[in-house]
Amino acid sequence: MPDLWNDLLACLELRADASADLPDSDTPATSAVFEGTNQQLEYHRLFGGQLLGQFVRAAEAACPTKRIKSLHALFPREGKASEPVRYEVTRQHEGRSFATLSIVASQSSGVIGTASVSMHVGEDGPELQTVESVPPVLGENDRARVDLIPWEIRTTEDLNSYESSPPEYEMWMRTPEVDPALAPALTAYATDLTLIGTALRPLEGLAQTGNGTVFTSAVTSHTLWFHRPFRTDEWLLVRQHSPLIAHGRCFGRGDVLDEKGTLVASFAQEALLRLPRP
Repeated sequence: MPDLWNDLLACLELRADASADLPDSDTPATSAVFEGTNQQLEYHRLFGGQLLGQFVRAAEAACPTKRIKSLHALFPREGKASEPVRYEVTRQHEGRSFATLSIVASQSSGVIGTASVSMHVGEDGPELQTVESVPPVLGENDRARVDLIPWEIRTTEDLNSYESSPPEYEMWMRTPEVDPALAPALTAYATDLTLIGTALRPLEGLAQTGNGTVFTSAVTSHTLWFHRPFRTDEWLLVRQHSPLIAHGRCFGRGDVLDEKGTLVASFAQEALLRLPRP
């Protein structure tokens, strides 16, 4: 398997499809088409975090004069790792301050993901936030490994533990030095990994490693909000909580804060979660 970090960076470099037949019209229509390669993982289907990161990059490429403000993605069908993903971007509206885009991700099997994206130029104004303060960055002894995250993680909590604990999880993360323009895509990628495991924490005897054997789970929708510019090669705290498991689904939400406690992004996720019957 290739180096996961460089493999991920390569996946975030989408190729414009110059052969796409794009209409010349002011009405909503496909305005750009991109193609993305897939991570080379020992995994039979596409990782949702890859799709989230590529959705972000497609929106940024299609609307380069504005920054991504929010993204809501749905995953109706699992993707195949064996073929690239085509991203068709439709500009629903663009004004001086805001733009609204819709993106369809597809393969030969059909649509594998859709996203509604809001873009904004960013404006000056008063700032006020009300969030719990962040603790100091954990030390070297608290280094941890989170599957599919190819950068430094520090946490004192173990999502692979089978002991019961509150449905909460915090981790510090820092990527290698990287272009700050990639921060939204890299953060979108990271937020897809640990909310299902967080939801499972109160259930003694279950952990996220049991997916596909003890239980079945799959992300069905994921939403991100980007509040301020930030970098991922500086320490970020990912703080998340899952308040609900019900009707074969779980729900979780989280915040991303920098080392000074500045809230830079937020996210929420719903997933299929079919648990063994008692």
